Amino acid sequence: MSVPVAVTLARVQRTAFLVSAVGGVLLALGFVLDRQRFFQAYLVAFLFVLAPAVGSLAFVMLHNLTGGAWGFAVRRLLEAATRTLPFVALLFVPIALGVHSLYEWSHAEVVAADPILQHKAAYLNVPFFVARAALYFALWTGLALFLAKLSERYDKKLSLKALRKLKAASGFGLAGYVLTTTFASFDWGMSLEPHWFSTIYGVHFLVGQGLSTLCLSIVMAALLAKHEPFSRWLSPAHFHDLGNLTLAFVMLWAYASLSQFLIIWSGNLPEENVWYLKRTAEGWQALALILVLCHFAAPFVILLVRSSKRNAQVLARLALVLLVMRFLDSYWLLAPAFDEGEFAPHWLDIVAPVTLGALWLGLFVRNLHGRPLVSLQDAKLLGELEVHA
Repeated sequence: MSVPVAVTLARVQRTAFLVSAVGGVLLALGFVLDRQRFFQAYLVAFLFVLAPAVGSLAFVMLHNLTGGAWGFAVRRLLEAATRTLPFVALLFVPIALGVHSLYEWSHAEVVAADPILQHKAAYLNVPFFVARAALYFALWTGLALFLAKLSERYDKKLSLKALRKLKAASGFGLAGYVLTTTFASFDWGMSLEPHWFSTIYGVHFLVGQGLSTLCLSIVMAALLAKHEPFSRWLSPAHFHDLGNLTLAFVMLWAYASLSQFLIIWSGNLPEENVWYLKRTAEGWQALALILVLCHFAAPFVILLVRSSKRNAQVLARLALVLLVMRFLDSYWLLAPAFDEGEFAPHWLDIVAPVTLGALWLGLFVRNLHGRPLVSLQDAKLLGELEVHA
C-alpha cells in the first residue's frame, strides 16, 4: 500500500524543522564563541539557500514565456519555492547587521587609507548596500506574489487575460531578475575582495541558481512521483527533459568557470590573478579538483546517457550530489576571501548551511500543502503531451 503524499510531505517537514531547531542552537553557540566565523559561515549558507528560491522565480517566468512539459510537471514545486522569498529576505537581516564583520569597505578607516576603495565609496557604502538589498528582495517577492496570483486566476477560471499578463510580466521580470541578481552577486560576493572584479562573476552566480533550482525540482519530483497526482503525470519523458536542462546548466557552469580562469590566466595581472592564487593554495586546490570532477566531469558523462536521464532515481541521486557541489562551489568562491586564503574549515561552515537549508526546506514543503500539486489546466495539457510523447 502506497503512503499518501501528505504523509510523506509531513514527515519531510517535521524532520527538516527538527534539524533546523538543533542547528539553530548550535548557530547561537557559534555566534557567542566566534562572532567573526559565524557571519562568514552564515553568508555562504545564505547564498546557498537563496539560490533555489530566486532561481525558481526565474524558471517560472521562463516557462511562462516558452512553455514545455518539463515546466508543467514541476511548476507547483517552483511556485512553492518562490513563496519562501519573504522568509529568505528575513534571513538577510543578520548579514546587514554583521556587515562590518564581513566587508572591509564598511570600515571608514580602511577606506580612508585606500585610494581604490575611496573611488568605489559612492557604491560600496553601508546605507546604499542595505537599500539595494531591500530593492532586490522587494522586486523578487513582488514578482513572485504577482505571478502566483495570476497563475491561480488562470487555473480557476482559464482566464486568457491572466495568461497574457503572465507572459508580459515574465518578460519584464526576467530582465529585472538578471539585472538584480547580477548586482546582488557583486554586492554580497565579489565585494568581499573589493580590489578584484570580473565581468563573468554575475553569470556564474546566475547559472548556479539555475542548477540549484533544477536539482531541487528533480529530487522533489522523484520523491513525489510515487504518489497521486504526480504518479499519473510524471513520466520518464519529463525526467528526460529535466535531465537535459541539468546537462545544459552543468556545461554552462563549466564554460563560465573556465572562461573566467582563461581570461585572468592569459592576462596574468597581479591584481587579478591573486584571486586564483588564494583558491589554488594548499587545501583549496583539492576542493577545486573535487569541483572539476563532481560538479562537471562525472555529471557530464552520466547525463550524456539517455537511460540515466529517464530513470528518476538515478537522476535524483545525481541531483543530490550536485546540490552538495553547489554548496562547495559557493564555499570555494567566498571563503578564501577570509583569513587571507588560508584553508581552515570551521564547524560552523557545516552547521550554518545545514541549519538554513533545513529551515528553508521545511517552509518550502509547507508551501506545497493547500494547493493541488498539478493544476487542472496543467493536468489536461500534460495528458495531451503524454499522448504525443
